[in-house]
Amino acid sequence: MADDDRNRFLGDGGTGVLSLSADEEPPHTVPVSYGYDAPNEVFYFRLATGTDSAKTELQNRPVTFVTYGEGEDGWQSVVASGRLEDIEEAGVTTEALEGLSRVDIPLIDIFDSPTREVSFEFYRLRPDELTARVSR
Repeated sequence: MADDDRNRFLGDGGTGVLSLSADEEPPHTVPVSYGYDAPNEVFYFRLATGTDSAKTELQNRPVTFVTYGEGEDGWQSVVASGRLEDIEEAGVTTEALEGLSRVDIPLIDIFDSPTREVSFEFYRLRPDELTARVSR
């Protein structure tokens, strides 16, 4: 898939699946919402955190993110791999603020508590590897 087609498919946000690696354990895989900053090819995530979360210690954690759907040309998918960056831990930079202003991260409710009672943190993924495919 060409970069322009990939960026159209990703839009400025949507949903997908994030797999977090941890030592020798199987990956922790969860549905997430994302924002996508096309000019910088950066994904942003609003991730639930707290004592009940299995996603502890996310900074610099290896991840793979997958989103997919059916478009006019058939099934499309994007796979991004790299390491998570905690936006707040790295300091809120002008680049991060500009990137967040270009994205729209949907709020999906998969929690046992109302979302207003869930703690969230913002992370970004600058993919080391970014692939996009379309089936015809």
